Amino acid sequence: MFPGASEYGVDISIDDAATDDLLTVSPDDVEAPPALTFSRNVFVPLTTACRYTCTYCTYFDAPGNASLLSLEEVRDICARGADAGCTEALFTFGDDPDERYTEIHEQLEAWGHDSIHTYLREACEVALEEGLLPHANPGDQTIAQMETVADVNASMGVMLETTAEVGAHAGPRRKEPGQRLRTLENAGRLDVAFTTGILVGIGETWRDRAESLLAIREMHERYDHIQEVIVQPVMNNERWSDGSPDLETMRRVTAMARVVLPEEISVQVPPNLAPARDLIDCGVDDLGGVSPITDDHINPDYTWPALRELEEIAASADLPLGERLPVYERFLPDDLRTDGFDGVAADGTAGADGGAEAANGGRDPTADREWISPTIRAALEADDEAGKRYRAVLRSETTAVSR
Repeated sequence: MFPGASEYGVDISIDDAATDDLLTVSPDDVEAPPALTFSRNVFVPLTTACRYTCTYCTYFDAPGNASLLSLEEVRDICARGADAGCTEALFTFGDDPDERYTEIHEQLEAWGHDSIHTYLREACEVALEEGLLPHANPGDQTIAQMETVADVNASMGVMLETTAEVGAHAGPRRKEPGQRLRTLENAGRLDVAFTTGILVGIGETWRDRAESLLAIREMHERYDHIQEVIVQPVMNNERWSDGSPDLETMRRVTAMARVVLPEEISVQVPPNLAPARDLIDCGVDDLGGVSPITDDHINPDYTWPALRELEEIAASADLPLGERLPVYERFLPDDLRTDGFDGVAADGTAGADGGAEAANGGRDPTADREWISPTIRAALEADDEAGKRYRAVLRSETTAVSR
C-alpha cells in the first residue's frame, strides 16, 4: 500500500515480483514505434495559486502574487490558438487554492464562483466557443470536483509524479501519493480519458519508479481510461538546482514504461525537456502537446520546439509524424472513428473478466461507457471551421499511426 492510499480510500498494492521483473528491463527490450504523434495546443495558465509548495516547481506563486486569468484573457488566448490551427486548450493549474489565497477567492467570488472548479467550467466553455477542445489539469480532485468539469473536457490529466514520499514534496502542504492515485481513480469512475505520468529525478529510487508505473497500469486495468503516460525529467530552474536525470536514466525508465504499459497507452516525452531523439527507440510514440503561440508555463525556461523541429526528430528515426487530438481516437464512439482505425477501442469495460463492480467504482462491468460527453461530441461534429479542423486532424492521425 502506498503512503496515504488508505486514507484516501484507494485500494491498491503492487506485487514485489512484478516490481523486480520491471527493474530488469533495459532499452534492448523494446523497439521504436511505427510512428510519432503530437498535439497542437495553447497553454492557458488559469491560476498560479497552489496549495502545494513543491521545491522543483516554478509555476506556483505565493499568496499576494498569484494570478487568475479573466474570461476575456482566456478567450483571447484561445482565439489566437484557433487562428494558428490549434485543436487543444491546455488549462494549466496550481492545485485547488487553499485558505492562504484570500485574493484569489475574493476575485472568484466577485465573478460569481465559490470554487476554482466552477470557474474552470466556464473557462472551458469559452475555449469550446472559440474552437478548441479543452484538456484541463486542475491537480488533485475529488470526484465531485471532477464531475463539475468533466463534460466540458475532451480529456483531462494529472501527473502522478511518484508513489513515493520524497523530500521535494516536503512541507506542511505536501503532495500525498494516495491523493494523486485517488484522482486517477476518480477519472476512471467518471469515464474520463486521462493523461498521467511520472516525474523523474525528484528523489525517488528505481524501485519507486517501477512501482509508480505499475500503479498506473493497475488503475488502467480497472478502468481502461489512461490514454498516455508522460515520462518527464525534472529540470533545473530558479527553485531547483539538484540537477536532471542523465540520458542513461531516461532511456532505462522510458523503456520500463513501454514494457509495463499496455499497447494502447502512448508513452510520451516532452521534447523541450527530454532528449526525444535519443528516446524514440526506447518506445516513445508521442511528443505531447506543443504550442506555436504560448510558452510552456510550467517550464518557462525551456522553449517549445517548432513544428519543423518535431519533423526533424521524426525524420531522424525514419518515422512518420502525425497530429492528434487531445482525446485519442480509441475513446471516440464507433460512428466518430475513422474507417482506417484499427487500434484498441476503449469501449469495453476493464475488470469484466471477474473484477466486477467493486474494482470499477461500483459500476456495472457490463454497462456501456461514454468517454466523450454530448458537448464534446457536438464540437467534433460541428459544421464549422473548428469541427472541420478536428476531423482533418483525426484523419491525419489515423493515416500516420493506428492506435
